[in-house]
Amino acid sequence: MRLSEFWIAVTDEFGDVYGRALTHDLVLSDVGGLTAEQAIKRGVQPREIWLALCRATDVPENRWYGAGVREPKS
Repeated sequence: MRLSEFWIAVTDEFGDVYGRALTHDLVLSDVGGLTAEQAIKRGVQPREIWLALCRATDVPENRWYGAGVREPKS
């Protein structure tokens, strides 16, 4: 997952305003007690941060895979 895909996933799942608030304020124990923004600055892989955010906010697992990648057209 690229950083741009991470931000797409955050916006798609949480909306722009709430997603930005979560990434700024929510401390994620799965990435060493950092917020998502802090983890990004420290070089943690965006996919690892995304999964930590999903776990911390109870996003259903069926929405974890392929996050940030638009679904193919049928």
